[in-house]
Amino acid sequence: MGTIQVLDEHLANMIAAGEVVERPASVVKELVENAIDASATTIEIHVEEGGLEMIRIVDNGKGMDREDCQLAFERHATSKISNARDLFRIRTLGFRGEALPSIAAVSRMELTSSTSSSEVGTHLLIEGGQLGTLSDKAAVKGTEVCVRSLFFNTPARLKYMKSIATEVGHISDYVNRLALTHPSISFLLTHNGKTLLQTSGDGKLLHVMAAIYGVQVAKLLLPIAGETLDYKWSGFLSKTEVTRANRSYLSTLVNGRYVRSYSINNAIMRGYHTLLPIGRYPIVALQIEMDPSLVDVNVHPAKLEARFSKEDELCSAIEQSVKETLRQGLGIVRPMATQPKAKVVTQVVQPQFDLQITKPDTPQTPLLAASPRLQEWMAKQETTSKQVDVVPHIVPSIENGTVKESAANYEMLESAKVEAIPHEIVQATFQPDETKAPEQLDIAQAPSPVHPLHEISSEDNSATAGTDQLPPHPEATNENETDSPVPVMYPVGQVHGTYIVAQNDEGMYLIDQHAAQERIFYEYFMDKLAEEDISSQIMLFPHTVEYTAAEASKLEKRLSLLQSFGLEIEAFGGRTFIVRAHPHWFPEGAELEVIEELIQFVLETGENAQANVVLMREKAAIMMSCKASIKANRFLTNAEMESLLNQLRKTSSPYTCPHGRPIVIHFTGYDLEKMFKRVM
Repeated sequence: MGTIQVLDEHLANMIAAGEVVERPASVVKELVENAIDASATTIEIHVEEGGLEMIRIVDNGKGMDREDCQLAFERHATSKISNARDLFRIRTLGFRGEALPSIAAVSRMELTSSTSSSEVGTHLLIEGGQLGTLSDKAAVKGTEVCVRSLFFNTPARLKYMKSIATEVGHISDYVNRLALTHPSISFLLTHNGKTLLQTSGDGKLLHVMAAIYGVQVAKLLLPIAGETLDYKWSGFLSKTEVTRANRSYLSTLVNGRYVRSYSINNAIMRGYHTLLPIGRYPIVALQIEMDPSLVDVNVHPAKLEARFSKEDELCSAIEQSVKETLRQGLGIVRPMATQPKAKVVTQVVQPQFDLQITKPDTPQTPLLAASPRLQEWMAKQETTSKQVDVVPHIVPSIENGTVKESAANYEMLESAKVEAIPHEIVQATFQPDETKAPEQLDIAQAPSPVHPLHEISSEDNSATAGTDQLPPHPEATNENETDSPVPVMYPVGQVHGTYIVAQNDEGMYLIDQHAAQERIFYEYFMDKLAEEDISSQIMLFPHTVEYTAAEASKLEKRLSLLQSFGLEIEAFGGRTFIVRAHPHWFPEGAELEVIEELIQFVLETGENAQANVVLMREKAAIMMSCKASIKANRFLTNAEMESLLNQLRKTSSPYTCPHGRPIVIHFTGYDLEKMFKRVM
């Protein structure tokens, strides 16, 4: 007699429940997906004790009649598909017909459904997979499913459940994903009577993200959209100042279904490359639409994973779309990004004492700095502002090595009809004080045009160490100043030799000098490493390196890769290699360290080292930029700070260093006034 036997239906359902019903969140997932497939516009999820005591789902969908209520609990009973071809064009969330019988097998379940509010509904009780009473009941259109005592007949599963807080977290996380996927559906999630999520169902994804992540986060989201011949995507992604500690905030929504896609998540993170600190991740909700034949969602027991046709094309397009969105939407970090409140003007009426006291108007005007700044500002106004009628050219006189600004120049400026500077402010700012000598500015301290730091030599050679390696840049022009995403900033000092304090018309700026020069050097080294013909200089004393036998064997096969970086390296017998030349633009004083790091990069790459050459160049550029940049506790002269800021403005991404840390933090005048309680 054979030993193989067919399991009875009840036992088969309990085994299937082990695959489908992993935890209370699995029950919520399956039941809410059924409500969505029933075209519900309002879905309520009420949970008690983490879902182990009670889960109640109420929707206003199509509902079911008496016959369908009974058939719904049969194995593989579904209304979603009817033949094999439908598996390749799945548009619904559920289609296997396993959820309801699997849930009913491990719980006490109650179902109430009606196809019309004017008709009698159906009430069904099931306990442990066994059909109980079936009766009529007054009900509104839609379906209500109540699951109690989950896992009451499987104590082993119940024993290993996590804490209530953990289970509620899983439930809340998946309901959040469903709300992101279907912003046109109103969701309500409660736990023990406390509301955890409530969305309006107005169809706006941004409103859903505000309900989930908060209004402050929603204000820092950037819209993203794009399409190819096969795919179309839209959604929102966070700016670089909004990050989280894990990838769980990356939501990929495919054809109305949340899926976990490792490749798409990696494409999104590549779009954020060098813009986020290590170990930090953005908040992203990306809705992707495609023909159902291009995606297979039937590859995971819980339908949480999917396989895409033309996956490489999709990931590449999303990566470029993320980069372009961030390039257009990023800006300087504002830690106190709040909108100034409208000032309420109160008119005080004094009927008894009319003193006729009037105060002169003091409108807020841009901060006017010293004479050289004024000249630059006036020159810019002359070329860009249409409101300027006459702007005199102010030329300071130079006597005995100092710059003197005569009162005649101020009188000329006072008489100029400049719309941007009120006449009263010009008088108050530029009226010479007869009790003081004319203002004198030492030429050595006077701001200079944009030059590389190594061209501005200080009297103290030790003070310029670390800055004389700055890559050369062309002279600044009005055109590229207006094109730069970072405004012109005028340095006024340093904090602890680490942070530059600058100002302009828009407020105050704090600049991390090390991060700023890292960004400058990074783009400089990336350009140098991308050159086809990298010129090298011969070392006075060749450098030898020695490795293990396995490393030497691997390195010998990849010498050509190192030579593409401009290194002249060759085997020197045994396990030793000799480096005879390196590019002349290697960071001064750190050449040997850079050489050994490059060799380590080559040794750590896999067999397809040639395919990773772009990644290796980037790692090398990041490493060299960090070593070449000025460090903390390095005090700069005013000219060096100004040159550093001007060169930062010419970079393509002046907001973050290559490691993703912010470079500039901006405090507006309103922010400063609010911190000092000058405005409330």
